[in-house]
Amino acid sequence: MLRLRAPEIRFTRNGKAMDTAMQHETLQQILELARWAPSGDNAQPWRFEIVDAQTIRIHGFDTRDHVLYDYDGRPSQIAHGALIETLRIAASGFGLRSTWRIASQSDARNPVYELLLQPEAGLVCDPLFASITTRSVQRRPMRTTALAPAQRRALTQAAGDRFSVQWFESAQERWRIGMVLWDSALIRLTCPEAYPVHKAIIEWGARYSHDRIPEQAVGVDRATARLMRFVMHSWPRVAFFNRFLMGTLVPRVQLDLLPALMCAAHLLVRPNRPPLTLGDWVETGIAWQRLWLTATQQGLQLQPEMTPVIFRWYARAGRSFSAQPLLFEKAGRLAEHFERVAHAQPSQDFAFLARVGHGRPASSRSLRQSLARLMR
Repeated sequence: MLRLRAPEIRFTRNGKAMDTAMQHETLQQILELARWAPSGDNAQPWRFEIVDAQTIRIHGFDTRDHVLYDYDGRPSQIAHGALIETLRIAASGFGLRSTWRIASQSDARNPVYELLLQPEAGLVCDPLFASITTRSVQRRPMRTTALAPAQRRALTQAAGDRFSVQWFESAQERWRIGMVLWDSALIRLTCPEAYPVHKAIIEWGARYSHDRIPEQAVGVDRATARLMRFVMHSWPRVAFFNRFLMGTLVPRVQLDLLPALMCAAHLLVRPNRPPLTLGDWVETGIAWQRLWLTATQQGLQLQPEMTPVIFRWYARAGRSFSAQPLLFEKAGRLAEHFERVAHAQPSQDFAFLARVGHGRPASSRSLRQSLARLMR
């Protein structure tokens, strides 16, 4: 790629030139908003660097080496795309147009992105600007009231022309997706390689968390949360409960089946061409964030449902993710089940799955690390 070269233009505010200190302050304000971009398990796989008065560098990383769900770093790369889109939307509120490029093509594990921010006369603030900080995950049941045609249309259009949106709206269709999630949850909860992730990502007893998921946002009742905390103390304890005390039953009902049924719809976003490069997965994240912010703008709640998509990636690549061969066999059956429900062929790609519906915003949510801690 050619290197973007910024012309010598100063930011303007109300038609007046801004000095360097004010430009730097503006970039910091933009990053304060951009850091609210979503990431898997609130991992925030990025660090920021202000290069000069018009350039921000994002130092990305992935968690594939220790997080089962970060298949080939794709979920982290999707998160990078969501961050880039959030930054673009945030910059529009300051009259700045943002363009980006990948500055490290050879390192997909630690990609570096450069964003050039330039003033543009007449640039309108993106209508999704106000949704940046209010967007959140709703893991609890929603209402089953159908989406209005305008809401459905807005979400479909938000994904952009590189993606297609497949809807599952009827009670029967929601049940079928619920069964896909039910099967996926069994793999998730009985996989010893997933246990360290589950143990690390929950901040017990918390309503908010700056770097994890707070207990109150997990989506289970208090009694189940207390039991989960006790059981998740060690993997032998988890395995014992799973084998002899039906330990997966209650979490699967509360975290997967009931939410799957109690929503307006599930949506599966599918790329129109196979994603092959880092840039393709970043573009996926850009589409994902626009769709999520659009849902927020439309007064809707949303929850990502990525686990069955990720297990299908493993299955279709023929890649085992556990020392227990039976779990890979289950992933293969899950992939077949998912494809039947989606009327898809094994060769067709899935980008992300989510449920959406009407309801109150989540009363508990993940926050973010401070900008000071995210600066490189």
